Amino acid sequence: MKACDYAAWFLNHWRLLMRRLLTALMVISCATCFAQQTAPTIKDFIRVQSPVIALEHVRLIDGTGAAAKADQTIVISGGKITAIGNAGVVPVPADANRMDMTGYSALPGLVGMHDHLFYPGGGRLYHDMPFSFPRLYLALGVTTIRTTGGMEPYTDLEIKKAVDAGKIPGPKINVSGPYMEGEGIPLLQLHQLTGPDDATRTVEYWVAEGAHSFKVYNYLTRAELKAVVDAAHKHGIKVTGHLCSIGFREAAEIGIDNLEHGLTVDTEFHPDKKPDVCPNPNQAAAAAAKLEVTSEPIQTTIKMLVEKHVALTSTLPVFEQFVPSRPDVPQRALDTLSDEAGKAYHANRESVAKGPQSQQSPWPTMFQREMEFERAFVKAGGTLLAGLDPTGIGGIVAGFGDLREVELLAEAGFTPLEAIKIATLNGAQFLGEADHIGSLAPGKQADIMLVKGDPSAKIADIENVELVFKDGVGWDSKKLIDSVKGQVGVR
Repeated sequence: MKACDYAAWFLNHWRLLMRRLLTALMVISCATCFAQQTAPTIKDFIRVQSPVIALEHVRLIDGTGAAAKADQTIVISGGKITAIGNAGVVPVPADANRMDMTGYSALPGLVGMHDHLFYPGGGRLYHDMPFSFPRLYLALGVTTIRTTGGMEPYTDLEIKKAVDAGKIPGPKINVSGPYMEGEGIPLLQLHQLTGPDDATRTVEYWVAEGAHSFKVYNYLTRAELKAVVDAAHKHGIKVTGHLCSIGFREAAEIGIDNLEHGLTVDTEFHPDKKPDVCPNPNQAAAAAAKLEVTSEPIQTTIKMLVEKHVALTSTLPVFEQFVPSRPDVPQRALDTLSDEAGKAYHANRESVAKGPQSQQSPWPTMFQREMEFERAFVKAGGTLLAGLDPTGIGGIVAGFGDLREVELLAEAGFTPLEAIKIATLNGAQFLGEADHIGSLAPGKQADIMLVKGDPSAKIADIENVELVFKDGVGWDSKKLIDSVKGQVGVR
């Protein structure tokens, strides 16, 4: 081949090669662009975002316990509620995005006071769900949560930072430090305190890291509890507890601010209770279940808690699942579980119903006794808070469980309006945030859940959440839920 022929051949092949390379690069580039265009971003879950919004002809349930008001207008601007009043009377700015909400009710965003970011993973391990849980809380109208004990407190803090920075959808988060636990807990993820000095050091460290609250757990001693309370209170931080080794009256005397779960975990009625020792929880629950709420021992406990201003957190959904006769978790909540998590839940429920201990279980009686206890506590002047506690046998899912909690409070004997107040304003007041959240009023943050129907008359309507405003931005409930189907238990 002559040199000139070879050069021509080489040039033609080089051009062909370049065309193929450019075509491949264009295909890759287009595929990347398409992926970037179709992959969900945080904006894809926002349905309403306007400088001024007017929710017109909506039923107002303001969270204070006051009667619902029909045909109201709520004006939102700058992330806050600027006006509320009768539709057609309240001035609506000319540039407002006017939304006809006929047939809908506006409620304050729920304030979940026992709302972990983790989920049971089996083998006595719990894992944070940084993808699914923040979305589900927000989707179901829970605009503020307290994590109430952290298995992965650094992860919780990072989730809060990401939500606050607008990088991921989620609620406002009051981050608790790690569980403050004593020696004997069979959970490898928890540090076991070695005494009061260690308790003080641990509180000081996590306050510096950004913890907003603390939770004490089953096995710590009274001396360790006092050290936690004293150290936290120096920083103006409150302490709650799921206790076993310490009875409620003892904790109230020491100065705890809040107690979780209520009568279901109070071991002071166990006949063989020893100081600083956690008895068998089922035996303790059985002993408490035998007592009437009107009995002197329980009334004495209620009186002391009220006098010491100790709040109680109701977590009825997690205990409901230990009662065979109670309904299963709704299918739309189960649809969010991974295959493995779903199988584990159904196996656990079957074990509850057919296991060898089912006939001797204290939970059918205790579940009803706990409802009576919470009602008596509030009647005596106590402050009741609400949460879901997504632990137990795996069926309590972020957001869905919070709505179920409100329904169960109504079943316990509270009016729907009282139940909603417990799940909104009470939590905001306990957190010291009632000036900003917890009820609907001019000047407060526009944290609003919009539901189809009238929960003030039919509490089950609270499940019909369609649109959730947080700081004046309206999030699409269905899109958020759909985005995490099959993900709970995985991420």
